[in-house]
Amino acid sequence: MSPEAAEALAIQALSFLAEDSERLTRFFSVTGLDPAGIREASTAPGFLAGVLAYIASDEALATEFIAAASCSPDDIFRAHTALGGQPWEREIP
Repeated sequence: MSPEAAEALAIQALSFLAEDSERLTRFFSVTGLDPAGIREASTAPGFLAGVLAYIASDEALATEFIAAASCSPDDIFRAHTALGGQPWEREIP
């Protein structure tokens, strides 16, 4: 996945979180961010990879995002890696 496509998916993921106040509040709670600090945080290296990691860390949230974005779980993984995130250990049944 190209860095541009990865960035677009991560921005879509952030928008997905922002569309719902409960999702956004939980994101702020887990990350320690707040509405005033998100602009500054969004310029930090790794922020967008972190958004994708956050989405992927919750199976129900990831499932909702995958449906909303019409993407696959592998797209989230590839985008995370393309944005400089550490590859995840994946469980294989």
